Amino acid sequence: MTVMTSWDLFEDLRATQDEMLRSGRGHARRYGQQYDTETGTQTWVPPVEISERKDAYLVSAELPGVSADEVNITFGDGLLTIQGERHAARDAAGESVHRSERCYGTFRRSITLPSHVQSAKIEATAQDGVLQIVVPKAPEVQAKHITVRTAKPKASLGQKTNGS
Repeated sequence: MTVMTSWDLFEDLRATQDEMLRSGRGHARRYGQQYDTETGTQTWVPPVEISERKDAYLVSAELPGVSADEVNITFGDGLLTIQGERHAARDAAGESVHRSERCYGTFRRSITLPSHVQSAKIEATAQDGVLQIVVPKAPEVQAKHITVRTAKPKASLGQKTNGS
């Protein structure tokens, strides 16, 4: 007997969104912020996009102002984690900031992936402030094309064959 379970690619994103809405701070989401209930402070949450091809899952994260050496990506127990830090690009000494909608500081995003991925082949690239992570699927779960062959016609039960 084969037991099949469904997997929801966007479960983590919906859970994060639901938590933000429950906390009553949904307005902060527009600016990539999330309220940390433990410390009572706003934290930076880079937006991500998750998509799927027949051979891989694609995870993109917006990380403007974050260099590649400030990003740490790990994968273990089905959890892809992106973490790092974005530093303020200006010297605040002697400045009066009148409005700031940019977020700085440490960040951490964790995304649950199915178990049928090739973790040794995960690749990440960064360009123009966007981090791209390609998570290849295992070959055995990729869709396979099955060719339909034409069967040779069988003799009918009432027909005589040669030699009868």
